[in-house]
Amino acid sequence: MKVDVLLGLQWGDEGKGKVVDVLTPKYDVITRFQGGPNAGHTLEFNHFKHVLHNIPSGVFHDQKINIIGNGVVLDPISFKKEIDSLKDKGFDLSKKLFISKKAHLIMPTHRILDAASEASKGTTKIGSTLKGIGPTYMDKTGRNGIRVGDLLNNFDQKYKALKEKHLQLLAMYDFKFNIDEFEQGLYEGIEAIKQFTLIDSEIEINKHIQAGKSVLAEGAQGTMLDIDFGSYPFVTSSNTVCAGACIGMGVAPNKIGEVFGIFKAYCTRVGSGPFPTELLDQTGENMRQAGHEFGSTTGRPRRCGWLDLVALKYSIMINGVTQLIMTKADVLSDFETIKICMAYDIDGVITEEFPYDLTMGNLTPIYTELPGWNCDLTGLKDEDEFPEELNNYIDFIEDQLNIPITIISVGPDREQTILREGNN
Repeated sequence: MKVDVLLGLQWGDEGKGKVVDVLTPKYDVITRFQGGPNAGHTLEFNHFKHVLHNIPSGVFHDQKINIIGNGVVLDPISFKKEIDSLKDKGFDLSKKLFISKKAHLIMPTHRILDAASEASKGTTKIGSTLKGIGPTYMDKTGRNGIRVGDLLNNFDQKYKALKEKHLQLLAMYDFKFNIDEFEQGLYEGIEAIKQFTLIDSEIEINKHIQAGKSVLAEGAQGTMLDIDFGSYPFVTSSNTVCAGACIGMGVAPNKIGEVFGIFKAYCTRVGSGPFPTELLDQTGENMRQAGHEFGSTTGRPRRCGWLDLVALKYSIMINGVTQLIMTKADVLSDFETIKICMAYDIDGVITEEFPYDLTMGNLTPIYTELPGWNCDLTGLKDEDEFPEELNNYIDFIEDQLNIPITIISVGPDREQTILREGNN
């Protein structure tokens, strides 16, 4: 058996959680491999809506194993809140969720450092979610971090030492904080984590593979936020690309099977950073309102723009995508004309290659236009019902990318997902 990987190809918020939920019945094991509570994976079914931040999106299906992998950073406080929220809704994860001992923990002082650092940047802010993700990964690579397994081995002493180091760093900032407020709920969160089975996830995942179990790796954020290949420095602190799944789970590259790449029928971005196709006019606002484009983690309005094939081709190359999934096709239903970015004009030079730095030079997107479909897609159940204009839009993208689009999402609910039978 191989590990299939599902990840975002844009700047996040592509609808990964929903699609993982849809695909979960085909798999035995669902695992998160990077990121932390800066992710917000929204799922809707049976008139029920929930946003997952720390937990894999396969938890709503019985008899499925869900693993928080070693590459994830886990916040005990937000984890407990998430577990309690699910329990209140009738979902007991005690026998279906497993946590890697090697996953690093987000401590309260990580969140304070995140806020202090972001505040000090003024107008050059990166747009951090302020969840402590960056400082936690910094301590991981700096070999100062605290791991889930440390909860079983002298945690108090390790946290005291790390806290003292962080307080010394915070003295460098002009930033006021009440540490008691940030620490509230920490030990309750730690006890919540300890109620679950803590595992050597790399060993367990490989055992599942050897036993013939099917595994789906769920990515967080998006390719264009990858620490190496994204629009640096306006990126996250982990590798969001397919290769990150190997490191974040402990599986060899030759164990990777299908790579599902998810993209919206348009583009969005939360926070700061370059965004070539961003629409700052009424069209962009219409797109935002139609798509309810507000961050599921931060609540911030998402920036909206047309589909960018330059960035999308780059993401497909980096990830080795084998199948494409297009979400939010329904959002474009009211647009008479739909634009697609085919190339960039950078200081008079036309290029179809994604540049080292999107902020170097004067960049203008070069568009082609296609007619819109001007009809409601949300009630469609089969691709045979697609209007001709939508089929033309899909065909055009497939021709440009040379990768099949196998799933189309026409609404937020689990049932509003259409498998294109000819491409599966």
